[in-house]
Amino acid sequence: MFKGKKVLVVGAGLSGIGAVKLLARMGAEPVLYDGNEAVTREEIQKKLDGGIQIEIYTGSLPEEIKKQIHLLVPSPGVPCDVGIVKEFKDRGIPVWGEVELAFRAAKGKLAAITGTNGKTTTTSLVGEILKEAYRDVFVVGNIGDPYTAEALKTTESSVTVAEISSFQLETVESFHPQVSAILNVTPDHLNRHHTMEAYAKAKEAIARNQTKKDLCVLNYENEYTRAFGRDCPAGVVWFSSKRELEAGYFLRDDKICLAQDGIVTELLDIHKDMNLVGICNVENVMAAIAISRGMQAPMDKILKAVGAFKAVEHRIEFVATKAGVDYYNDSKGTNPDAAIQGIRAMCRPTVLIGGGYDKQNEYDAWIEAFEGKVKLLVLIGQTREKIAECAAKHGFEQYVFADSFEEAMDICVKNAGFGDAVLLSPACASWGMFPDYEVRGNMFKEYVMKLKE
Repeated sequence: MFKGKKVLVVGAGLSGIGAVKLLARMGAEPVLYDGNEAVTREEIQKKLDGGIQIEIYTGSLPEEIKKQIHLLVPSPGVPCDVGIVKEFKDRGIPVWGEVELAFRAAKGKLAAITGTNGKTTTTSLVGEILKEAYRDVFVVGNIGDPYTAEALKTTESSVTVAEISSFQLETVESFHPQVSAILNVTPDHLNRHHTMEAYAKAKEAIARNQTKKDLCVLNYENEYTRAFGRDCPAGVVWFSSKRELEAGYFLRDDKICLAQDGIVTELLDIHKDMNLVGICNVENVMAAIAISRGMQAPMDKILKAVGAFKAVEHRIEFVATKAGVDYYNDSKGTNPDAAIQGIRAMCRPTVLIGGGYDKQNEYDAWIEAFEGKVKLLVLIGQTREKIAECAAKHGFEQYVFADSFEEAMDICVKNAGFGDAVLLSPACASWGMFPDYEVRGNMFKEYVMKLKE
């Protein structure tokens, strides 16, 4: 399929490097381009582990190279409306994202999961469930290894679970999972997609090539997914946390139930039979059950895996509810990208603790992820002024400084009201105030557990 073809990969991050390695293994001639002039060819070559020698360009791309390209593979962070992508589209050159590229190389069954919130938890849980039912299971996407890194390891009998973002879905063409899921669609990434309609359309592309033989799991309580269900090309499986459904998964008296063929079956008690907490996680569990059943996993194995599944310590870890406020420890969110996932996991107004050691990161994308969720940002550590300046630049003025971690926690308790969340997700390393992120997270948990109910 790719043998002898010259393929331009744009972006030298994880996705770009994964795409280059896959293309090289498939006999293509990858060319890697990164528009950042500050990145050196030597730095990029190191990411390739020295085993692949390819053409690498930074800053600008020679015109003679552009004329030789058969396929363009932009990384997810490269918008489809930027100059280089538009230029190749106008010339009739195919544009495939990393997900499309990997799909064409992969084998076996595929479950693909998207949504504004809950993707990581749901994908992780589905992965654990399917490992109970299948021998070879690959969990890929934003959650871990790029899809391209695992595609050639898949077989006709393997199963892949993929967390897929709207950025990745913009550049799919033949991508066709047997089971897809859109967990929810709420305002996000509008700087990229510009309108909610465009953002929703990007999410809906996950099911574009499905047929009625396939399944799409949708949230009945989200206006966008409910509307999409009317025109979805796949067979729809609904889940709801607010009402009883005639068919699908729903919550009744703290029990997750399945309505099927006129019969309602209680599956599990959300307090006794699962470790994840919060209504957002109830929805994630319902979706994970629906996806796993769609992948032919037996219900007994599904419920066993749900009961054993726990949030990773220090990674969006629920600590306790005190005075109606939920406390989450995401101390492992030591960079902006990781901390964005912590923000996305929140489904209520949130008081956020941020700041720490300065690793020379930029915080723009993190601040942009606050929209509609963060009610107050409590800043600590070496980076607090830098983050405050970035927040102000983006029009976010709801921040305060704390001189110690204890003071930051005091501020959080004072400002978080009933039904809110307090999240430690600093987007920075812990050094300077703590030996490591684990000590920081444990201090957070100790403080919370001493609070009165």
